Amino acid sequence: MRPSSLFTLLLGLTHTSFAVDLLGFVQWNDVCPSYEELGAATVLLDSGQYSGRVTRSGNFSIPDVSPGVYVLSVLSHDYTFDQLRVDISDVSSIPEIKTYVFGTPLLSSSAVSLSYPVVLSPRSKNSYFKPHESFSLLGMFQNPMMMLMLLTAGMMLATPYIMKNMDPQSLEEFKNQQAKVASVQSSMQDGDFKSGLSTLLTADEKTRASTSGAKSQSNNSGSTIQQRKGGKGGKRR
Repeated sequence: MRPSSLFTLLLGLTHTSFAVDLLGFVQWNDVCPSYEELGAATVLLDSGQYSGRVTRSGNFSIPDVSPGVYVLSVLSHDYTFDQLRVDISDVSSIPEIKTYVFGTPLLSSSAVSLSYPVVLSPRSKNSYFKPHESFSLLGMFQNPMMMLMLLTAGMMLATPYIMKNMDPQSLEEFKNQQAKVASVQSSMQDGDFKSGLSTLLTADEKTRASTSGAKSQSNNSGSTIQQRKGGKGGKRR
């Protein structure tokens, strides 16, 4: 026999002699009272490096686990289990089981030692479906989109009454603003942004021109009235 083959054989025998079968069971409780409720479940070490199936009696066995530190977890579709830390040494044949919190250091000094064989208890049942919510009239009106629709409808209903009480000049300005907005919206919908922008600028210039013309007309009328009053006073003298 070659020396390399003999060394490989000895290494394999040493590895086998240090390997340990990890034993444990699932403790049924109110969350999961039986295997029928649990269904198919698998106990994993380090996310599948070693694994063992849970039997109908609730027992499980993970064979030939090499010395090392592992994180034990349970792969179950409907139930959640706590994760544990498993320490297997090449000195003792009894693994050391400790608590483990996901996200904390694996070799934490605050871990609490647990009994062996491993005892696993279901903590909660997974919920994959959200129950259908019943119709709520108050909830519907709390929706921002619904409030916006109601506000828009209220403005549309109140617009005719507001327009009746407006003076002719304000009504004309309001109609011009509506026409400007409608023109810009039409241009935007057609994809002609340049035309919409030019329409907006033109309408602003017209509004400014009409406003300045109205002011100058009012100033001219005021000066004419003052001149007439002055002429009448001179004739009386």
